[in-house]
Amino acid sequence: MRSILVLTFVALLGGTGAVEAQQRTTSLTGLGGANEALVWQAVGRLDANGVGFCTATLIAPDLVLTAAHCVYSPTSNALLKAEDLTFRAGLRHGTSAAERQIAQIEAHPGYTPGQGSTAENIRHDVALLRLETPIPTHMLDPFVLFNERFAKGPVSVVSYGRGRAELPSRQAVCRMFDRYQGVVLMDCDVTFGSSGAPVFSHKNGRGQIISVISSVGRFEGKKVSFGMVLPQLVVDLKRQMRANKQSPPATARRITITNGTGRTTSTGGAKFVRPGGS
Repeated sequence: MRSILVLTFVALLGGTGAVEAQQRTTSLTGLGGANEALVWQAVGRLDANGVGFCTATLIAPDLVLTAAHCVYSPTSNALLKAEDLTFRAGLRHGTSAAERQIAQIEAHPGYTPGQGSTAENIRHDVALLRLETPIPTHMLDPFVLFNERFAKGPVSVVSYGRGRAELPSRQAVCRMFDRYQGVVLMDCDVTFGSSGAPVFSHKNGRGQIISVISSVGRFEGKKVSFGMVLPQLVVDLKRQMRANKQSPPATARRITITNGTGRTTSTGGAKFVRPGGS
């Protein structure tokens, strides 16, 4: 059923020469050199205990962007527990540039787990994760979103994947060759584990994220990857995250009063409650 839905959706987009586009792409290259990998360290592996991994990207000191289907159990379709998720930024051969537990998960409400790669799910396949402890910008420089309208053309992808789980790989040039009602089609080389990987535009110098890898399918007999148009989705998720963020528990403090002699007298149990213990 999933493949039928994807193929039906792709057929609505019309032909734009996917074969020609693929001839202009570069191959996937592992970021094995330390200097080469340094630029992309804000991209990391998102590990889910007992489930597997996806790719994710730091977009603020305390926020990570990934695909919504990465935060649901593939067997029960239940939302995973935040404490079972770990973001390993720039992971290379077992060593991370920074490693953080996840404190909060927000998947876009337009995504429905268990319904597969429908057009509706692909265009909403985005989740935002809040880190338990922020990663300072002097350690890692977060990537920003590309907020302009982007045209068809060259993009790049950095991802982890099956067979390359310990080293990020980069495809320096692949192509976004069509878009339809919030869904983006690309000829980028992705596989299992690449879900959630950032798709970059290089229009303004350093890469800016224009989409996130959701799934793969077939178009004109060729393998294609699907993403979504991001900016408004991320705005929705940030609002959702603020609304759902738990306030720190209130802390009760006992007041003491000095009697002018340096001694203190208890107030007999009267307490002031200050949110956050401040």
